[in-house]
Amino acid sequence: MTVVSFTFKSSDGKEIFAMKWSPEDQQKPKAAVQIAHGYAEHIGRYDVFARKLAEAGIVVYGNDHRGHGKTNGNTGEAICFADEAGFDKVVADMRALTENIQSENPGTPLFLFGHSMGSMLTRRYIQLYGDDLVGAVLSGSGVFSNGLLKLGTVVAASEIKRNGRAHPSLLLDKLVFQNFNRGFKPARTDLDWLSRDEAEVDKFLKDPLRGKIGSAGYFHDFFCGLLAMNDAANIQSIPKDLPLHFISGTADPVGGKGGKGIVQTCRAYQQVGLQDVSYKLYEGARHELLNETNKGEVTQDIIEWIFARLESL
Repeated sequence: MTVVSFTFKSSDGKEIFAMKWSPEDQQKPKAAVQIAHGYAEHIGRYDVFARKLAEAGIVVYGNDHRGHGKTNGNTGEAICFADEAGFDKVVADMRALTENIQSENPGTPLFLFGHSMGSMLTRRYIQLYGDDLVGAVLSGSGVFSNGLLKLGTVVAASEIKRNGRAHPSLLLDKLVFQNFNRGFKPARTDLDWLSRDEAEVDKFLKDPLRGKIGSAGYFHDFFCGLLAMNDAANIQSIPKDLPLHFISGTADPVGGKGGKGIVQTCRAYQQVGLQDVSYKLYEGARHELLNETNKGEVTQDIIEWIFARLESL
């Protein structure tokens, strides 16, 4: 197996950090997987997962989103996608990486894997570029009401007006994340909701590339992006034959109690005519399935789902 890091220029000239995991066999890979990581993390956290995919004959790519990891030149500052329209620009970055993957692997079936914030980006991506994919896996996703999202944009816009887009938003950070840890008492850390594996939680807390807090601009762009993701006309633009597979832990607060938000989301996609929408809930697992105590099971399930889709092509 070969692991390399590289940079590429996005549509607006922004330089984006990325990684690639190639199978040992240098012949054409069985498939390609593009990873979209979550909030405050970076693509390097997916190394174990990507190596397992590569061992199965799948070439894997992923980038650090704007404001995150090694794409962010100002580590330690509040997370901010861009000066404007940040969510759209991150989706455009993903598209630029897709074009890179297609150029290097012509004719290879491409899947998109998105976790948490990355799953939201993926749900917007498939509305715009779903025809270039043969499937998508969405981990740690959830349901977000338009009413709350619109209220969030108003609050974020007010903070931007007072303090600027790059200013850390303690208020919005609290409003978005304050309830996630409440179901895990007594709490050992503020991030107990991420995983039952304490070592993984501690590793992330100590990660020098971990983002600490979102800016007012980040939250504004994120809420606007989710409103676009929820838009009925945009949802209708998803190719009806694109397979979607949602995975979540029953104890993941983002997916709702017992995964009810995941079930609700899948039904919504089915109701607009998507033909292959499935989900799997992992009992007791929390938000980061790839860093959970049963991560081996989760990874193997994803690989089997990918190969099942390949057989149907």
